[in-house]
Amino acid sequence: MENKRLIGILIAVAVLLLIPVVAGFPWSTVDFITAGVLLLSTGLTCELVLRKVKRLQYRIAICAAILFVLFIVWAELAVGLIGTPFAGS
Repeated sequence: MENKRLIGILIAVAVLLLIPVVAGFPWSTVDFITAGVLLLSTGLTCELVLRKVKRLQYRIAICAAILFVLFIVWAELAVGLIGTPFAGS
C-alpha cells in the first residue's frame, strides 16, 4: 500500500503540472520545475507524516500545516502576497 501512495503522489504531481500546459499558461521551464519541486516535496512530506505519526489528530494537523505553507509559498511566488524579493511580477 505504501508504494501505491508514492505512485499516486507522482501521478497527482504530473496531472497537476499538465493543467498549465493544457490551459496554455505562459509558464517557463523554471516555473514548471519550481511547481514540481513544491508539489512533490509537499506530497512526500505528507507521506512521511502519514508513515511516522500514529495519532490521527496529529496527522491531520501536521498535513494541514504543510498544505498551508505550500499555499503561502505558492501565493508569494505567484503574486507577491507578502512582498519578499522572490515574488512574481
